[in-house]
Amino acid sequence: MIHFTSENWARTRETYDAWWEGALERPLIKSPVRCFDPGRPAPKAPLLSQENCHDFSYSPEEIVDAMDYDLSQLAFMGDAFPMVNFDSFGPGVLAAFCGAKLDNQSGRVWFFPAENLPIDKIHIHYDPESPWVQRIKAIYKAGLDRWEGNVLMGMPDLGGIMDVIATFRGSEELLIDLYDAPEEVHRLRQEAYTAWMEAYRDLEKALSGNPGYSDWDGLYSSKPAYVLQSDFCYMIGTPMFDEFVLPDIENACRELGRAIYHLDGIGELKHLDHLLEIPELNAVQWVYGDGQPSARHWIEVYQKIAAAGKGIHMIGGREDFEAIRQAVPNGRFYAIFAEQTVAETKAMLEHFGVPANKPE
Repeated sequence: MIHFTSENWARTRETYDAWWEGALERPLIKSPVRCFDPGRPAPKAPLLSQENCHDFSYSPEEIVDAMDYDLSQLAFMGDAFPMVNFDSFGPGVLAAFCGAKLDNQSGRVWFFPAENLPIDKIHIHYDPESPWVQRIKAIYKAGLDRWEGNVLMGMPDLGGIMDVIATFRGSEELLIDLYDAPEEVHRLRQEAYTAWMEAYRDLEKALSGNPGYSDWDGLYSSKPAYVLQSDFCYMIGTPMFDEFVLPDIENACRELGRAIYHLDGIGELKHLDHLLEIPELNAVQWVYGDGQPSARHWIEVYQKIAAAGKGIHMIGGREDFEAIRQAVPNGRFYAIFAEQTVAETKAMLEHFGVPANKPE
């Protein structure tokens, strides 16, 4: 059994809605702990992952059974809730929904165009009959039938608009196109944005009966929401960001209603000021990147985000969180911490003023 009740879900909705609205007077901290015996043998199907997402030999029901076995071992402490993360089809899976090849031979998912075309011959359109869309929908249906709304199934990682275009065109070629063929880039932006929204709404419809919304970021919302991104913008300056990237982020924030931005790496910091000017952007997830100092060394970034009235998804350890909270007392934080035991988790949550919410 999954140790989460309808009362737990009511509390989750109330707590996260308060966070989105800026009314929660404590941080959001998810801390699931593996502590329960599932009470049955392990299923034969593996947990869905980027390594095995191509294997359609397991039925959707078998895939969901493996998920259920995993979830039944967890205590959802703090602000945690039962959720299946569908990032297992790779980052930027919208490209596959639009005809790109999904390749996971390395154990990680990458996307490649079916053929290399000049930019004026490239078209990006969402195909609801794509085998990847159909597979995800089939798993969604099996999950809804099995759990009856007690487990949240997240949206897949659709990717950023320019990132999807770069899949079909190539990043280096697309950078040149910004100068040599800007009108074609704008055409593809419009096509990719339309495809993105069509995919989101189509999958949202397939998830009717889901207890809420989430994505690879794991942040719950009772209303449509998503973590937006543009890895491509790492390579361009502010003027081109403002022309080719920012308008789509602004439009998505308005159309969705709730949004968080995935600020990935120091190369994106130059765009932060303009992102923070988007009224409908609710929060920022700052990822400093491999080889960089840990979260506590980026206090000025968190202070800037908080000063703009945006929430903060803090990526880092407990010590980082402690230091950042002290330096940014007005911050509206969301974090995920995994402790080894129920007792350790309870102590950590109490330290940060978060109810433990451990099931008996």
